[in-house]
Amino acid sequence: MKTKQLKLIVAALVMITAFNGISLAEGPVSTTGVSGYDLVSYHEGEKPLRGNGNHVSVVEGATYLFINEKNKQKFDNDPQKYLPAYGGYCAYGVSVGKKFVGDPDVWKLVDGKLYLNLDTKIQSVWLEDIKGNIKKADSQWQNIKDTPSGQL
Repeated sequence: MKTKQLKLIVAALVMITAFNGISLAEGPVSTTGVSGYDLVSYHEGEKPLRGNGNHVSVVEGATYLFINEKNKQKFDNDPQKYLPAYGGYCAYGVSVGKKFVGDPDVWKLVDGKLYLNLDTKIQSVWLEDIKGNIKKADSQWQNIKDTPSGQL
């Protein structure tokens, strides 16, 4: 066999192996929750802080980042305390039966629960009747939580 043919065969085998590796990577996909902001920092500081890849926890397929091990441990001990309402979708959007990605910089803690909104304009509408909008959203969430946002 000539050297050129051997190189072609080796190159073909490398490509087949690479493509097989890609297909093996299929499976559960993890997304970064709340755009990488440290969920504990919403409760303990003046503003939320971005976490880092050194301190992470995975809950229901979402990877949450923390600024330090202490915050990660607080989250791990009681994730429901820190997870945002409605999976991080806009609280007002959920109240009207929609799923819009919540902006991690547009937030409010209500009775210890984190609520995100799409933007400051939507948040101003949501703030006009927080309790009423939370009640509507809680009811709507039961109907839409398992529905992809594009189907709402």
